[in-house]
Amino acid sequence: MSGSKPLEGLLVVAVEQAVAAPFCTARLSDAGARVIKIERASGDFARGYDTAAHGESSYFVWTNHGKESVVLDIKAPDDAALLHRIIAVADVFVQNLAPGALERAGFGSDALREANQQLITCDISGYGEAPGVAEKKAYDLLVQAESGLVDISGGVDELGRIGVSICDIGAGMTAHSAILEAIIQRSISGIGSGVRISLFDVAAEWMTVPLVQHEYGGAGPKRVGLRHPTIMPYGAYATSEGALTLISIQNEREWQRLCVEVLNRTDLATDPRFDSNSKRVENRATLEDELTRIIGALDKAGLVRRLDEASIAYGSVNDLGDLSEHVALRRRSISTSSNNEVLLPAHPVRWSSEELTDTSSVVPVLGADSERIRAEFSADDE
Repeated sequence: MSGSKPLEGLLVVAVEQAVAAPFCTARLSDAGARVIKIERASGDFARGYDTAAHGESSYFVWTNHGKESVVLDIKAPDDAALLHRIIAVADVFVQNLAPGALERAGFGSDALREANQQLITCDISGYGEAPGVAEKKAYDLLVQAESGLVDISGGVDELGRIGVSICDIGAGMTAHSAILEAIIQRSISGIGSGVRISLFDVAAEWMTVPLVQHEYGGAGPKRVGLRHPTIMPYGAYATSEGALTLISIQNEREWQRLCVEVLNRTDLATDPRFDSNSKRVENRATLEDELTRIIGALDKAGLVRRLDEASIAYGSVNDLGDLSEHVALRRRSISTSSNNEVLLPAHPVRWSSEELTDTSSVVPVLGADSERIRAEFSADDE
């Protein structure tokens, strides 16, 4: 394979803010696409989410490195005309502004594709086009709550937010894969297409198993903290020093080995109350008491040794300091707009070619590329 990245030569125009669309276009940038990020004079508001990355936003550094930033006022005729000229030669257009905002400004995706028939458009919204919610603003935690994710997360007596912006990230991932599919389709047909993604659709699709259990199984899962609601045992147990270890049993062979080789309790392996996953879930309280007592008498080193020898899956319940030092954590270097290095987790895709795997890049200063892009796409060169 040559050293060129898979999307080199593609031009992506992004009228984006927050996390979902920027995450999508960051993936396109990592793959070699040129991404021109359109910002208002005040900038993408995600630039101000925090100051953790050497004075800059951790969110913005993560999802915007490698892009070009141009400041435009799309309500101003000259700037609107400039944006139309850029889109006219673009391959992909991505937007996640407030519902209807771009269409009112003359940049509706259907009209853009009519003007540039090879264009692929991607509109990311909160709730899609359903009556009554199409115009609603939507941010990650709002969608976590409306989709039911919050209802099945957290402790028994406490609702819990998923600890990262999972609906934003999921929508960005879904948009990225949809755009790649549209690129493949265009390579066959020669014609671009439009894709639409909503945060709610993504979260609702992830809720398939709980929803099916609710609608067809009589009851959906309940909040069980660091336990799995429908697989048993699959959860965290404290050893004698108080350290939590997650143990995951996926089939009856593993259950037998856990009982005999780890817990030294052959009687549990043959107990009719526990001889299938459904029965173990049904008798959860009794079995949890047994496991808590047995594992609580072991130290972590001894438990881990037994789990390894029995080939039982387990994991530590790590904090952020543990993650920072984890042996599996790979890193990539990003330069902030103030030229400070930030070591982020590496891109999760590893190509066989090191040149393709390398995704180090720079975070753009607000409007850093405005003058150059205005000159590149000036009306004189049309």
